[in-house]
This record gives sequence, structure tokens and C-alpha cells, in this order.
Amino acid sequence: MTSKQRTELKSQAMKLDSIFQIGKSSLTPQSIEAIRAALKARELIKINVLKNCDDDTNELAKLIAERTGAEVVQVIGKKIILYKQNMQKLEKRRLAEKRAEKKKEAAKRKAKEIKRGTKSEWTRADSMRKKNQVKKNK
Repeated sequence: MTSKQRTELKSQAMKLDSIFQIGKSSLTPQSIEAIRAALKARELIKINVLKNCDDDTNELAKLIAERTGAEVVQVIGKKIILYKQNMQKLEKRRLAEKRAEKKKEAAKRKAKEIKRGTKSEWTRADSMRKKNQVKKNK
């Protein structure tokens, strides 16, 4: 992870609330599974380590990251910020960006055609005028 990516994730994490608390019982298999599921759903999470936990926060962060396959973004005091990229979400974002780009290109093409006054535009307008004249003549 580059320093720019890390900085961006830190700024996003500032707005997040802690969704997990690690207390007296430290890490359990259930808590690891819950963290793994949260990372899959959210990609970026914040974990709060309570005062009654005897383990070192940095060691806990490394252990959680190792067991979940995530990356430690930052450890500040008793807070741990983890990130794990979800490939399905990444693919969805890419597809959405492609669709938006295609829409923009189509809109630009249409604007150019209208500006130039394409043949199809003129023929449609002419045919409408002819129909209106025929109706008036009858």
C-alpha cells in the first residue's frame, strides 16, 4: 500500500465509528470471523481495544491482519484501522465507471450531430413540414 493510499484511507477512517470492541477475552475465533465478514462488507473498519484488554494494541493489529488477510492502516492509541480490498466491489465500481464514460461519450456525439445538423435531423424536420402542409391543404 502506498503512502498516498494510506493517507486517503486514514482520512476516510476519521469519519467512521468503531464497529468492534476487543475486551478482556481478547481475540476469539468468533470475533475474527465477525471482523472478516465486516471487512468483506465495508472494506475499511475501525476497532476499539478496551482498557481491560491486557494485550498490546500493535500486536493485536498484526494478529488480526494476519488472520483476516487485511492490512493495518493505522494504530492510534487503542484504535486499530484495517483495510481489505473487496474484489467484487472493485469490479462493480469499474463497470459503473465504464457505463458513465459511455454515456458521456454518447451525449457528446449527439451534441455534435445536433450542432452540425446531421442529415437525419434535417430529413425528419422536412418530412414533418410536408405532413403539416398536406394536412393544411386538405
